[in-house]
Formats: sequence, structure tokens, C-alpha cells
Amino acid sequence: MKVTMQENSQLSVLVIDPNPGMRSNLQNMLNAANIHKIEYAVNSGTAIRQLTRRGYDIVLCEYDLGTGAEGQDGQQLLEDLRHHRLIAPWSIFIMLTSEAVYGKVIGAAELAPTDYILKPFTAETLGARIARAVERRAVFLPSWQLLAQGNAQEAIRSAAAAEIAHPRYALELARLRAELHANLGEHGEAEEIYRKVLAFKPLGWAGLGLARAEFALSRVEEARATLQALVAANPRLMAGYDLLARCHEAAGNHAQAQKILEEAVAISPHMVRRLRKLGEVALEAGDAASAEKSFKQVLAKARHSEFRDPEDHVRLVSALVKRGDLPGATGVLRDLEHSMKAGPELDACLAVSNAALHEVVGNRAAALADLQDAVAAVRASGGLSTALKLGLVRACLDHRLDKGAQEVMMAVVNDVNSGVSSQGALALFAEAGRRDLADGVQAQLKAQAQILLGVADEKRNMGDVRGAVQTLVEALHMAPSNLQVMVAVAGGVLRQINELGWDHPLGELCFAQLEKIRAIDAEHPRLESLELEYLAMRKKYGIAG
Repeated sequence: MKVTMQENSQLSVLVIDPNPGMRSNLQNMLNAANIHKIEYAVNSGTAIRQLTRRGYDIVLCEYDLGTGAEGQDGQQLLEDLRHHRLIAPWSIFIMLTSEAVYGKVIGAAELAPTDYILKPFTAETLGARIARAVERRAVFLPSWQLLAQGNAQEAIRSAAAAEIAHPRYALELARLRAELHANLGEHGEAEEIYRKVLAFKPLGWAGLGLARAEFALSRVEEARATLQALVAANPRLMAGYDLLARCHEAAGNHAQAQKILEEAVAISPHMVRRLRKLGEVALEAGDAASAEKSFKQVLAKARHSEFRDPEDHVRLVSALVKRGDLPGATGVLRDLEHSMKAGPELDACLAVSNAALHEVVGNRAAALADLQDAVAAVRASGGLSTALKLGLVRACLDHRLDKGAQEVMMAVVNDVNSGVSSQGALALFAEAGRRDLADGVQAQLKAQAQILLGVADEKRNMGDVRGAVQTLVEALHMAPSNLQVMVAVAGGVLRQINELGWDHPLGELCFAQLEKIRAIDAEHPRLESLELEYLAMRKKYGIAG
């Protein structure tokens, strides 16, 4: 499959480079390849604003975007673009750099740009790289587009067909299929693909995928063994270090997790999210000095990001307080107040940090007032992390601020993306010796679940079966042990599958609810009919097993 000059004329390109001379050179090179739809950004901020407004076929990004007020470097920009999904999977991102510093190059490479080109380069080189990237994109585009439409199973089938039609890309397409299975929660299927690839060729990404599948299937020791061998054979496979650290964390070994992440940072020192994770793990391991160092690096590297996180200041304050450096912590708070955009997230971060400072100097009255301010800020905010909220819950419990603790915990549990179930919330209160608060939260969640069941009924009656199921899943999140909710979820899922087709994650959810119903009440009057309907749906759509 060759890319013609005529096809090039339809490509849109965003050039990100602070140097006007280089922008002009790139324009000439692109024009020589019959590419004329070109726009420009001089730093990360303008690039993000343009990418927020529209998509581009190709992004050509200079690694060295300047320092100080000029903004981020190209790697930090790409990290933000990937994390916040500002570039589509089919966007071609090519990093341009004259930097021969290995740490920077490997840092860019681990973020998976489509390609990177070392300067100086010719128009012929750039044109050839673009042609190669466009040719590859054409093979993957049908699967990516199906995925963007929410049809992951069709995307998997499309990738499988493309493997046969385009054997040159067979391994990459197998990787895509495995990743799509993993995204659907089908980790067994993903594991099978990765093992087949590894039997053919010992590729690092396949070994990493296998370890991810093992970890997701709760085979943490197997994942750890896989990763240790993988990192030994591929010492620059950075994501392997990240997952290996998670394995040690899962086993409660924070000191070893810290050591693994320190090794990774020594090899690739510019990934902000890894530095942040290192700081968090170091705090858990009791190494406040290392945590302080990591969080300071995070603040320095993220200072010019359009997505600065005020909680990074909170994390640094925590480390400084643990070290007894109260003047340093106060200075960090001043910087936070003056450098971040006003709003409830900032208010919450300031209040939580001030409470910690007042607590350590023994001013409990001031700490209590700060915690009350933090609860009010959480009430008005939707952008704070689960970790910060849970820390606030614990602080409220320590100060007998019961109403605030309950309110923040309800906000956590009501957020289906928090990762905290109602059982987790109840366990936290029970650990604090506050069974009374646990009972109160349980009563509130049960009442909310009942309301959601009514909402789901209304949506179903209006013909919105998909919306009804989404509401039922929210109810299940709040009351996962409620038999009425389980039955409603199983019935609602089966109705959607019958009308809209088989959906593997929903099928798994339905099966799990049927198993739970049987365990609680094997004689439930709805159980047999639901099980028969479930089997009928599997048969109808040819689902094996």
C-alpha cells in the first residue's frame, strides 16, 4: 500500500516549534510532499488549545520547546496529550529533536510517539517517515474507528481480519486485539494472544501484556516473576518497572516498590506521573526525604502544564510536614495560592494542607475550622482525587467531625469512577471504630439505590434500555449486596442484550449477579427464569462456554 502525493494533499498537520526558522523549514519540507494544510503552535499551551478545538492527522513536535515561561518540553506535552486523550489513536505524532541525550530520547520513546527523527534531517527523510506512518495508519484505522464508536467487539474482529490481509503488521494487530480484550475485562483472552506472540518471538510489549493480564487476574506472584525476567532482559522497558512496583505494592512491600521506581527514574527521569507515584510510594514506605525530592521534581516539571494538579502541592506539604520542615511547607502553600487558578479544588487543597500544619503545631481548633472549609470545598468540586477525599474523611474522623466525614464519604461512593465501593466505605468507618457512621452511610446508600431503581424504571418505560442499565449499575455500586438491586441489574442487562446485541462486560456482570443471587437465596422466585434467559441470550448470539 503506497501513499501518493495526491493523498498527501488531504493531510492536516500541526507543527509545534518555538523557532520561526524551523517552522519555515518544516513548511517547505511538507509542501514538497504536497502537504499544505499546516497550522502552527509555538509552545505547549497554544498546542493544547488548538488540539482541544480540532484534530490533526499529523503532529510534528520539537522536543525542546523552550524553558521558563515558554512552557513544557515535547515529552511532557505528549504525556499530557496521551493522558487527557487530546489526540486520537489514529493521530500520527512525530517527535523532532537534536538532543542526543539518551535519557530524553528513551523518555520520549516510552510514551509511544509514532516516530521520532533526529535533526538535522532532509525533506526526503521527513516525507518517507510520514508516508510510512500514513500507510500503517490506514491498516489500523477501521479498528480504531469502530472502537471510537463504542463497538469494541467489532474492532477486535476487524483487527483479526487485518492480520490476514496485512501480514506485515500481524504482530502489531495482534497487540491491538489483546489490548482491546483487556479493555473489555477479557484478560484471559488477552493472555492467550500474548502467549501466542511470545511463542513466536520474545517481544517486550508481549511480555508486558502477559504480566498485565496475570496481574488483572489476581495472579500477582506470577506477574511479578514475569516482570522480573522481562526487565532483566529489557532494562529500558519502562512500563515494566511501573507494573513491577505495583506488584510489590499489592504485597504490601512499599520499600521494594520504591526501589523499583527509583531504578526506573534513574533510566528515564522525565515522566511526571512516575515521579509522582515514586513520591507517593516513598511516603507509604516512611521515606519522607525521598518523597520530598520526587514531589519537588513533579512541581518543577509540571509547572508549565495546562493540566497542573494542585494536589501535587498537597503531597509535597505532607512530605515536608513529616520531615518537620514547617517553614518549607508554608512556602509551598504560598506558592500554591499564588500560582494556581482560584476555585473549589484550590480551596480544598489549601484547607487540607493548612489543617495538617495546624495539627502538627497543636492548634486543633484551627485544624477543625480548616477541615470544615475543606468539606465545603469538596461539596463544590468535582475534580479532586479519591486519595485526597479519603484522607479528608480520616482527618474528619480524627477530629470527630462526623457529619463532614459522612458527607465526603458519600461523595466518594457516589462517584462510580472512584474505585471505592460501599463495602470499602463501611470498612473504613469500622476500622475507625465508628460503626454508627457506617450504619448511617449504609442507610443513605440504600435510600439512594431505591431512588435509582425508580429512575431506571422510568427510562426503561421510555424505551431507553441502555440508560436504564447505566442507572442500575450506579445503584449496584451503591448497594452491591442488595438483593432487589441484583435482580434488577440482571433483568435490565438481559433486556439490553436482547434488544441491542451481546455485550461481553455486561454479560459478565449479569452472570456475576446471578451467582450472587443464588448464594443469597437459591429459591428466589426470579432466579430460575433469569438464568434461563441468560443461557438463551448466549445461545442466540453464539457465545461459547
